[in-house]
Amino acid sequence: MAALFRGCRGLLLRWNNHADLAYVSTRSMASKTPVGFIGLGNMGSPMAKNLLKNGYPVIATDVFPESCKELQDLGAQVVDSPAEVAEKADRIITMLPSSPNVIDVYTGANGILKKVKKGTLLIDSSTIDPAVSKEMAVAAEKMGAVFMDAPVSGGVGAASMAKLTFMVGGVEEEYNAAQELLTCMGANVVYCGQVGSGQAAKLCNNMLLAIGMTGTAETMNLGIRLGLDPKLLAKILNMSSGRCWSSDTYNPVPGVMEGVPSANNYQGGFGTTLMAKDLGLAQNTATNTKTPIPLGSLAHQIYRVMCSRGYANKDFSSVFQFLREEEGQ
Repeated sequence: MAALFRGCRGLLLRWNNHADLAYVSTRSMASKTPVGFIGLGNMGSPMAKNLLKNGYPVIATDVFPESCKELQDLGAQVVDSPAEVAEKADRIITMLPSSPNVIDVYTGANGILKKVKKGTLLIDSSTIDPAVSKEMAVAAEKMGAVFMDAPVSGGVGAASMAKLTFMVGGVEEEYNAAQELLTCMGANVVYCGQVGSGQAAKLCNNMLLAIGMTGTAETMNLGIRLGLDPKLLAKILNMSSGRCWSSDTYNPVPGVMEGVPSANNYQGGFGTTLMAKDLGLAQNTATNTKTPIPLGSLAHQIYRVMCSRGYANKDFSSVFQFLREEEGQ
């Protein structure tokens, strides 16, 4: 009994010495307490659904109220603002399009930090400038909350099947609490380091993805022009050293694969506008760190031109169609 008392006393002392962090750490023991979710777009909606499937009550909001209806029908509580979410939940996930959106949702007039409870765990899965993630972490810390960046890779299909990859940056002691929620939505959850490191990993991945997709589109187009059957060419590439995700999982040529955007007039998937945005972020970070990215810069220019040529709302694999149309000019 004495040993038990000493153990309890030690826990109490640690609680008193590290009150705010200890409070957040207990989120991992809170299990099925409500989770806030802000941003119910193409990615956020299936992510929130997977939290519901795993038994977590979800309190949600979106700037477009109609985006909330399906989730509400599945049992989520819908509220009017991020601040109201913060009043009702001490674990909140955000999935937003851009840095300005994140800044507004966290620090705006009706933002999370206006009503956030001390000890709240804030997980941002948006893809934004790493510097903005760091700014949000500082602002959250001033309110006694903990902010972690956890951008994702995998696209809408992976979001629906809970097979996303999360790249997490933040206080390492809170990683387990974040991981509890993220594993409901993804197959891989990787701790990358301090706040902003998740964003850094995501931007590097997406720059390579854009370069790889452009290269695959160029290669497939050349092969077709040389008289090769596209399915045969894809088969050869995928058993050879040129094989990559863009060739074997997300081929950009219509008719080569089923269940990908190229088979559906490039609808759904990961939009060209978002890819151009991510490449712009990569370009900015490269400039700030004096890092040469010649292929990344070219990919950025290609996707920016695509946005001005009617491809903005199509999947980024539509670069194949863009290149085909460029032939006639």
